[in-house]
Amino acid sequence: MKLSVYLAFFVALATANPLEKRSAPKGIDVSSYQGSSINWKTVKSNGATFAYIKATEGTTYTNPDFSAQYTGATNAGFIRGAYHFAQPSSSAGSTQASYFVKHGGGWSADGITLPGAVDLEAGCYGLSESAMVSWIKSFSSQYHSSEGRYPVIYVTTSWWKSCTGNSGSFGTNNPLWLASWSSSFGALPAGWSYPTFWQYADSGSLGPGDQDEFNGDSAGLKRMAKGS
Repeated sequence: MKLSVYLAFFVALATANPLEKRSAPKGIDVSSYQGSSINWKTVKSNGATFAYIKATEGTTYTNPDFSAQYTGATNAGFIRGAYHFAQPSSSAGSTQASYFVKHGGGWSADGITLPGAVDLEAGCYGLSESAMVSWIKSFSSQYHSSEGRYPVIYVTTSWWKSCTGNSGSFGTNNPLWLASWSSSFGALPAGWSYPTFWQYADSGSLGPGDQDEFNGDSAGLKRMAKGS
C-alpha cells in the first residue's frame, strides 16, 4: 500500500473517531444555608453529577434540611454522600463519628453513596497538634469500624499544617477533599500525593453551594461510591 493511501486511511479514521477530552466529574456541597428547595434537576443539567450534604455538627446539631436535600439529590440521579462538621473540643472523635453515622452519615455499597466526610476547619479548637491528630484518628477509626470505609477528610493545606503539624499519617487510608479556591489546587497536605475531591470555589455555575471536582472520570467516581 502506498504512503498516500496510509495517510488517507488514518485521516479518515481520526475524522470519524475524534479524540475527546474527558472532563472530571463536577459536584456541589451544601448545608442548611442552601435550604430545602434546591432544584437538583437544574443542578444536574448544569453539569453536576455528585454532591456532599452536611448531616451533623458535633453531637448536638443535625441539618434540618438534610433529608430533603439528600432525597432530592438521590431522586435526580446524583451520587451523593454526607459530611460532618467537626467540633474537636466538644467530644471525642469516636463519639462524633457515631453520632454522624446515626444521623445520615453512613455508607452502603449501593454504587450511589459516597463515604462520609469529616469537615475540619475554623481553627484548632485549643488542641495541640498531637491531640488533633489523635482526635482525627479516633473519628476515622470509629467510622471505619462501623461502615467499613475510611472517611474522606475535608481540609485546607494551611489548616492541616497549623493544626496537625502537617501530619503525614492519613494519606494511606483517608481520601483527601482539598479546599483551595483557585485555578489549581496548589500545595497538598503531607501524606497525600493528590486530592480525591477538590473544592475549587465557594459559588459557581453548577448551582447553590460550593463547587467541587472529582479527580478522575465518571467510572472512577462510581467505583469510589461502590468501594471497589
